[in-house]
Amino acid sequence: MPRPLGELEDAVMTRVWKWNRPVTVREVLEDLQQERSIAYTTVMTVLDNLHQKGWVRRESEGRAYRYEAVSTRAAYAAALMNDAWSQSDNPAAALVAFFGMMSEEQRQALGDAIRIVQGPETPAQPPETPAQAPETPAQPPETPAQGRETPAPEAETPPPGPGAASDGGER
Repeated sequence: MPRPLGELEDAVMTRVWKWNRPVTVREVLEDLQQERSIAYTTVMTVLDNLHQKGWVRRESEGRAYRYEAVSTRAAYAAALMNDAWSQSDNPAAALVAFFGMMSEEQRQALGDAIRIVQGPETPAQPPETPAQAPETPAQPPETPAQGRETPAPEAETPPPGPGAASDGGER
């Protein structure tokens, strides 16, 4: 389970994700210096820490490294949401509360994502708002391949995020 990035780690990763190419410490430094006073060695240490945590890979280029994101910002956000949701003792209630916090634009994006995951043959239902939510959690609709006595399969666990390296080290 990924830990949230610290403020400076997030500022660095935002640039790495935005530029979507291998970057040097100097490039990140110069962009960060437009917002704050920061030393080269600080940026170098943050990128080294992000490398150790598995968020970036690096390749040597002369006496320096070029760093590249291992995963996308979307995958990072999804892993954080999954982590938070999995810690709830009532996942259905957590989702209802989460949907209630969403703007209409966010609910539309969720509907679009559901349609992508389900594929073109299954029409997606938009998420219910708290006012529309039933007292008990609704069961997923049956597909033609499921018999009435066959329980719905468990949801798949997404692959581990970049921080889930198998080296056994603390992240």
